[in-house]
Amino acid sequence: MTATVRPSRKGGTALAQSIRRAIDLIRRSAEHPLSLTEAAEVLGVHKSTALRILQTLESARFVRRTGAGTYVLGSGLIELSELALGSMDLRQPAAAHLRALQRETGHTVHLAQLTGDEIIYIDKVDSPAFDAVKLPSRVGRAVSIYASAVGKTILAYLPREERDRLLSHVVYKRFTDTTFTDRDALDAELARIRDLGWATDNGEHDAYVMCVAAPIRDSRGQVIAAASITAIEVIASLDQLKGNLPRLLETATQISNELGYTPPSAPSPAGPEDGRSTDG
Repeated sequence: MTATVRPSRKGGTALAQSIRRAIDLIRRSAEHPLSLTEAAEVLGVHKSTALRILQTLESARFVRRTGAGTYVLGSGLIELSELALGSMDLRQPAAAHLRALQRETGHTVHLAQLTGDEIIYIDKVDSPAFDAVKLPSRVGRAVSIYASAVGKTILAYLPREERDRLLSHVVYKRFTDTTFTDRDALDAELARIRDLGWATDNGEHDAYVMCVAAPIRDSRGQVIAAASITAIEVIASLDQLKGNLPRLLETATQISNELGYTPPSAPSPAGPEDGRSTDG
């Protein structure tokens, strides 16, 4: 009779801890160059062991050794993130529409999606006007859920329970003079967005950044993402960006259609031809 060898709970815990430390090591290498000594401290191992782990990560291109002997994030993880983003259902059908919108408006265009408990930029088409001044947004980065046009757009259309859950742990930090700093003010803004069908960011996170955003719906009609047009104020004021709203709303509708969304038909007015009385 062959006995089944089961890994001990202690061994499993040690393995999980090692994996967590390796992940932490990769994160640290993305933040700043790591020396061998720092890597050993992060991993909680001797330098010789840390070196072997770093060499393994280097062979997979997860980290890269610099000429100064330090370690930085490698191209392997960047390629994986691009593959993951490219495989997202939303990014691919939206790409051509976003690029057409950027060409026609001349401004930076973003696509943001609710992923877990965060709203993440999953695509960005830069404006050539930003050669000198780059926007702080970046693909893969989370955006403020309450101080951004895309964040407020997605929040506005979420079911109340889901919106409450996402906002329950939010600390309303005042980034600028126009930031919404309490739940009541934000709720009023979200109601306004639902009435209008689009949102603005009047320098609410970065005072010099203006933005307009529109909702994107899936085949069930649920808002799952938002597209936006963004500019720094010296390039375009908020009122000037609003002039692009018809084209932005058209783009959001086109992307929604790509996802299988069909707008509900407007009910036909009752008349004598359908057998119903027109009398009061």
